[in-house]
Amino acid sequence: MSILELLKKKKTIKSPWSKYYTKEELDIKIPNISLYEQILRSSLKFPKSIAYKYFNTKVSYKKFVKQIDKAALSFKKLNIGKGDIVTICMPNIPEALISFYALNKLGAIANMLHPLSAEEEIKQSLISTNSKYLVMIDMFYSKIKDNIKDTNVYKVIFVNVSNSLNIFMKLGYKISQMGKYEKYPHNKFFISWNKFIRMSLFSKDKITKKYGKDTPAVILHSGGTSGVPKNVVIQNRSFILAARQEEIALKRLRPNDSCLAIMPNFHGFGLSVTIHTPLALGYTTILIPQFNSKKFDTLFKKTKPTCVLGVPTLFEALINCHNEKNLDLSSLKYIVSGGDFLPKTLEDKVNKYLKEHNSTAQIVQGYGLSEALAAVTLAFDDVNKSGSVGIPLPGNYIKIINPATRKPVPPNVVGEICVNSKGLMIGYLNNEEETNEALQIHSDGHVWLHTGDLGYMDKDGFIFYKGRQKRMIVTSGYNVYPSHIEEVIESHPKVLQCSVVGIPHPYKQEVPKAFIVLKDGYKGIFVKAEIREYARKHLAKYMIPYEFVFRKSLPKTKLGKVDFSKLKSDLGEDDD
Repeated sequence: MSILELLKKKKTIKSPWSKYYTKEELDIKIPNISLYEQILRSSLKFPKSIAYKYFNTKVSYKKFVKQIDKAALSFKKLNIGKGDIVTICMPNIPEALISFYALNKLGAIANMLHPLSAEEEIKQSLISTNSKYLVMIDMFYSKIKDNIKDTNVYKVIFVNVSNSLNIFMKLGYKISQMGKYEKYPHNKFFISWNKFIRMSLFSKDKITKKYGKDTPAVILHSGGTSGVPKNVVIQNRSFILAARQEEIALKRLRPNDSCLAIMPNFHGFGLSVTIHTPLALGYTTILIPQFNSKKFDTLFKKTKPTCVLGVPTLFEALINCHNEKNLDLSSLKYIVSGGDFLPKTLEDKVNKYLKEHNSTAQIVQGYGLSEALAAVTLAFDDVNKSGSVGIPLPGNYIKIINPATRKPVPPNVVGEICVNSKGLMIGYLNNEEETNEALQIHSDGHVWLHTGDLGYMDKDGFIFYKGRQKRMIVTSGYNVYPSHIEEVIESHPKVLQCSVVGIPHPYKQEVPKAFIVLKDGYKGIFVKAEIREYARKHLAKYMIPYEFVFRKSLPKTKLGKVDFSKLKSDLGEDDD
């Protein structure tokens, strides 16, 4: 029996969280359709409703499907078909979505790549996925001009971010960008998006073949448990399942509600939860190509979203914005944090901020990873416990195991989080060894994804995330969880943010080192002793950081998470 067949196998797994769902919700069904067909169904049901907003541009579901169909004909004209891989390297702009669904209609696979990737990263991704074409934002032509010849790419389709803007905004944008980046040469190898779309006008082809839920749809990128970049292959069924799960959990959302798509399309969280799911359910997705943390409150005022999903640093930015004096968030129904640990102190600050700005919503957490298409657990409405990342979404199963023995641990005991779901990845592209390491068949006969994440489950089935297994610090034989130390230090009234990493020690093996960002008006030289004493009072002796370093800000990854690898190599003194 194959991995895919085992994933479809009927579950006999005990689930203490099942009491929070109806029998019908737990017996979740995945229709045998593609992502394109799911969007097509939305367009037939809500033809005049707005599918997406892009600045002042609003596009209905009916028009959106027409845009997709034209692009699909153009891709077909380029001989793109089932199983072919095309790389999409763009921010959250309409052409990224149109390309994604057009390829899906043809049974092709979209390799979603970060547009800010370095030259070598782009080259290696094109080679490792054997991409036939590249659809890319034109301002980054310089990143591929010298090495595209070393790949198997036949043609590059360049998109300008102003393509879908109205005429006045387009003119303003082009004036503002004059001379800022190198322009690409127009030839047979490099063509514009407009020229690409015009190819559909001369096509006599008709696309009649349909693809089902088990067809590969997208390649996402993950470090997995080893930290080495991998190509994660996800099929249609994962997205379709995710949309149904969100519909069940976030019951107060309705067609025509809107979701703020801040999280990027090259991230599973962004592509699935903030882009595809809203479109599959008849909501409006508000495309944000570039996030400005200093104007987050202004963005809220302009867009008035009913649902916002993001990483903790986004919400930290929100409560520190002071552009709008009378910001009204009464339209906000759900605000969800995922992708990283949400400290209790930040949770309380966000909830206070929401209340002060007329919202009845409270921030909740979710947990997921690319290998399970982002969302595995979620807290929602009254199904929530402070500090938890919620319960498994219907159709998902979690068990906590002892990494050494692979045996389940009792409630409230920290271990490795393992996931079983019909939405798990097919595997890592051309990497059977790593796939088998991540997807393992246990003695219960089911396939479990070993996440490399630590956490525990309480008796009610709520999951409490404790960080990456590789982030765990072992000091003098004791297991130390950085998230716990961070939460304690961030509860100090003068601390804004704290991140803890393990550093080598001659006989303790590792010791914790705390990097701290203070609130405005405080300096490390004056509060270091106070915070060290605070840690002594609230932490066990072996948990107290060996060093306290004060920074004006912490380094971030491209996805807005704290860059722990940079912190580990940071040997500098306190910032002034």
